[in-house]
This record gives sequence, structure tokens and C-alpha cells, in this order.
Amino acid sequence: MNLAIIGLGYVGLPLCLQFARSGVRVLGLDLDAKKVAALNAGRSYIQHIPAGEIKKLVRARKFSASTDFAQIKNVEAILICVPTPLKKNRAPDLSFVLSTGKSIAPHLQPGQLVVLESTTYPGTTENELRAVLERGSGLKAGKDFHLAFSPEREDPGNPKSNVAEIPKVIGGYTPACLAAAQKVYACAVRTLVPVANCRTAEATKLLENIFRGVNIALVNELKGVYAALDIDIWDVIAAARTKPFGFMPFYPGPGLGGHCIPIDPFYLAWRAKQVGQETRFVELAGEINRTMPEKVIARTAKALASQKKSLRGARVLVLGLAYKANVDDERESPSYALMDLLQARGAKVFYYDPHVPVIKPTRAHSHWAGTKSVKWNRTTISRFDLVLIATAHTAINFQQLAEWSPLIVDTRNVMATFPAAPGKIWKA
Repeated sequence: MNLAIIGLGYVGLPLCLQFARSGVRVLGLDLDAKKVAALNAGRSYIQHIPAGEIKKLVRARKFSASTDFAQIKNVEAILICVPTPLKKNRAPDLSFVLSTGKSIAPHLQPGQLVVLESTTYPGTTENELRAVLERGSGLKAGKDFHLAFSPEREDPGNPKSNVAEIPKVIGGYTPACLAAAQKVYACAVRTLVPVANCRTAEATKLLENIFRGVNIALVNELKGVYAALDIDIWDVIAAARTKPFGFMPFYPGPGLGGHCIPIDPFYLAWRAKQVGQETRFVELAGEINRTMPEKVIARTAKALASQKKSLRGARVLVLGLAYKANVDDERESPSYALMDLLQARGAKVFYYDPHVPVIKPTRAHSHWAGTKSVKWNRTTISRFDLVLIATAHTAINFQQLAEWSPLIVDTRNVMATFPAAPGKIWKA
């Protein structure tokens, strides 16, 4: 079997490698010529994906990368793994999906399978994407070509996360489309989960991420309530998680990050409004999570005030730029919101992240592009008035931080086991 995977990022590239390892010949397509060149040379640009594995599969001619969408005509299946961000008004931005569909359509062949993996609202695959493909190809979905949706389930930074072992939800436009998609994914994934249609598969992905977002909002809200009662939320969660049934631990933080959880609830909220429904619970959770950076900065100001210092003019180090521990992915990271708020309050802002040495250009935070991580040593760290822990990478030596920094605000409870002078470590 030959297949093409469009979008060679944190979702598309691991999927390419898993199919290639399974004996499928994979063509990776991306508009970024630098990514394509790196992959064909056996180099990795994602930290947790080893270059050696890419090089091995390239040499075995099981995997190659290209910017030429015309090569699509030579494959049996086309999987789309492109971003689905939000517009400034928090409406879904399907521009990447639809432009990809327009690039595919002229080369689409009878009998081929097209699968969308990008997270989106129910109806996208069978409505917007189908219309683009049919209009550009002259073929009909379900009759001339197969169409399906199968949501990605990547967990970057988790060494136990393996594409082959994560059950794959699949919904087809027709029963024949579902069967075609199952045949393809069975080559690389151990367990398949067929569902009624594309809409059900799209809704499944939204539920998974909204579930996390809502529960994180719950503990973020309770953190403030319990703090007012002089109760540590982290102690409460540690005790509650000993219950062997009916409880799943979620943890507070400085805000939500990544390409899914901060975004997906608004995809459902937008779509719900189209059919006259409200998502008050979901939207409230989103509002709570979005207020967390402001609360962290208020706590940071209070910590500085305890040492008779002001945020204005203070040298503040944000520790951790990536949105989660042990990855180099800083998309939608709450650290950016923290840095923006600190800068707006007059602080001199710096960051340290062993996984992100230089900030890359992004649409939302281009003003930080080119900023470099500071060096990790006693001289550098001790010169900051305050260190704000945003991401708890295991590569960071928190014992050294406890010794070197005069004042620490901890949003991840990572300093709980490190002794420090009274008033030196503040939880936020």
C-alpha cells in the first residue's frame, strides 16, 4: 500500500513513521520546504522524534517527503493532519483544511480514500471538506472516492504514548468509506473503533478534549476557593486520588496550552450556535481557564510586594515556555500570556526552557520571535528578582533553583519537596 500524509508536524510526522514501520510506503507532504529537506536528509525537527528512525525509514525507501501535491495521484489513501486554529473572534479557522482540500482535489483519483484527522466541529468532513473535494475533482464522495474522519490522539512527551497502541476512532461518510478507512488504519494501528459516521468521530474528539478542559477549569476554580479557606488544593487532590473509584485527578495550572484543549471547546460552541443550542457549561470552563494567567500575575505582584518590590522594573524569569512538560511545543502556551502580562505591567521579562532555546515566529506572538533562553547557572538565575515556574520540565534542576533564586512563584507545585527559607516560595 502507498499513502500520503499531509502536514508533517506533531501529529502527521509520528503517523508517517508508524505507517512506514508497518511496511506501508509513505509520502509526507508539507508546504514547508525546510521540513521536507530535513526529513529527506534523515533529520528531525521535533525533539521527541529521533532522527535515527527517520533516517532508517528514508534509506529503506519506506518514507519520503515532498512539497509536490501532484504525487497524490499515485497513492491509495490521503490523510490530512493540518492545524485547525481559532480566528480572532474565536470562530473556527478551517482555512488550512480547506486549502489542503483544494490542493488535493485536482489530483484525486477514483477509488482513493481521503481522511481528515484535524480536530474540528461535527459536520466539517461531510460538508465543507467534501464540497471542496467534489468541486475541484468532479468526483462524488461515497461513489467515486471514499471519505472519512479519524481524530488524532497524540500525547507528545509521554514515553508510553505509541501510535500503534492507541485505539483509532474512525467514522466514514458511507459504510463503504468506513470499510476503506479501516483497511488502511489496520496496517498500522492495533485497535480500531468504528463509529456511525464522520460526525460521531468528530464529536468524539471534541468530547475527549472538552472533558479535560472542563475538569482543569474545575480545579483551577477550586484552587482559589480553597486558598481563601487556607487549604492547599494540591494536598486535597493527593488525598482524593486515593479513592479507587469515581475520581480522576486533574491539576491546576497557569492556563491551558497546546493545539487542542484551549481551542476545541470553541469549535463546539460555534457549531452549537448554528443549530440553536447553547454550551454554557463548556464556555464557562473556557472563561475560567483563560483568567488563570491574570491570577498568576496578581500572585506574582503580591510575592514581589512582600519583599517591597514592584512588578514595574522587576527582572522576572518565566521558567518553561513549552505548553507542557518535556516537549518543545510552545503552541498556545500560557507562558506567552504570562510574559505579555508581565511586560504590560512594566517588568523586564526573560525565559528559560531547555527544550526551546529560541522562540520561533508565530501568528499570535511574533513580538517574542528571536528571543533566546537565558543560560542556566547560579550567576544568571540569582540576578532575577523572581522566577515564575510555568512548566515543570524534568530537565530543570529545581534543587538548584531553590538555592539560587531569591523568590519563586510556583504554578505547578514542583517546589513542594525542596526546602527553602520562609516566604521564598509562593504557590500560584
